Amino acid sequence: MPQIKTLHDTIELLKTLVGFDTTSRESNLGMIEFLRDHLRSLGIDARLSYDAERRKANLFATVGQTGRPGIVLCGHTDVVPVDGQAWDTDPFVAHLAGGRIYGRGAVDMKGFIAASLASLPEFLSAPLHQPLHLAFTYDEEIGCVGVQTLIRDLQQAGIQPAGCFVGEPTRMQVMTGHKGMRVTRCRVHGLEAHSSMAPEAVNAIEYAGRMIERIRQVAGKLRAEGPFDPAYKIAHTTLQTGMIQGGTAANIVPRDCEFVFDCRTLPQNQSDELIVQIEAYADELRAEMRKISTQADISFETLADAAALDTADDAPIAYLGRALARNNLIGRVSFATDAGWLHQAGIPCVVVGPGDIEVAHKPNEFIEISQIEECLGFITRLRERMTQEILLA
Repeated sequence: MPQIKTLHDTIELLKTLVGFDTTSRESNLGMIEFLRDHLRSLGIDARLSYDAERRKANLFATVGQTGRPGIVLCGHTDVVPVDGQAWDTDPFVAHLAGGRIYGRGAVDMKGFIAASLASLPEFLSAPLHQPLHLAFTYDEEIGCVGVQTLIRDLQQAGIQPAGCFVGEPTRMQVMTGHKGMRVTRCRVHGLEAHSSMAPEAVNAIEYAGRMIERIRQVAGKLRAEGPFDPAYKIAHTTLQTGMIQGGTAANIVPRDCEFVFDCRTLPQNQSDELIVQIEAYADELRAEMRKISTQADISFETLADAAALDTADDAPIAYLGRALARNNLIGRVSFATDAGWLHQAGIPCVVVGPGDIEVAHKPNEFIEISQIEECLGFITRLRERMTQEILLA
């Protein structure tokens, strides 16, 4: 039976994909070249768009006639590290047990990629009214970096898809929104001295502490005053400081300190506005510091910036997603995805994919075979609808 074969092919492909160590610090080219060659064996051409060092690449491919805007199935190829995690099996060797497939990336999100690939033979033989696109990106896990390169490549090529399903794990429930993510490094440069001469120095750690406290105050105001969106588990924008380092010895006033803080913004909040507030306070502190040392400084560097997603619940892409999922529930998720930047580029998006985000990034990450089956059903219904009508113009 075709469905049994497609499920078998999905599992075999997933086993292969898990075997590629595509941790974000590593190159993803081994997996991308495998995907390209697999598509080529089916007679499908793929275009690759590379990062500046050509160590990583996105893949974009089209099935069907290109005269109309198509529907995209989008997934990221990179995974988070396994360092320090207690796995029961090799994280880069897929392990099947109890109706689950274990392995790093199994749920986030190589299971969706495998299901998309395994479904292609039936798309190739179907009289599609509009094309199907595949988009597989790099460096989603460190701030949705690769998708921005992909978008520029598509714009230069004149390709404007009609809609997109980003297959992050949602247990096949349609999610119309997610928070934005911005990660910022703050560097504080002071003036060191013997600790007995502290009043004549500029203590970088103490000024960093004052900056961190202001970030906490901004976060507290957002928690108390909003804006709020009850569709999210955490209904307001959040900020938190996650890393800090500085100083050299207890008896030396520290010259340098740096910390990293994270903003998770509702679509109605803009991270730029929050950063402006924080930088304004840094201006006040900088003036104070420079009364002692003209070389003192506070600087900021954006490490990651992922756009929020805010698709209307009644948008055509959301309606189509619910129809294909056979589930009328609508939700929003707090984690960021490639959908935010795709949406800003004018490609309507929702997030819907197999598996549970609760097991992603953890040791013994897994995806249930039953969830893969649900995903294959979603993709099959998409193909059937695409043979009947133009779904999104």
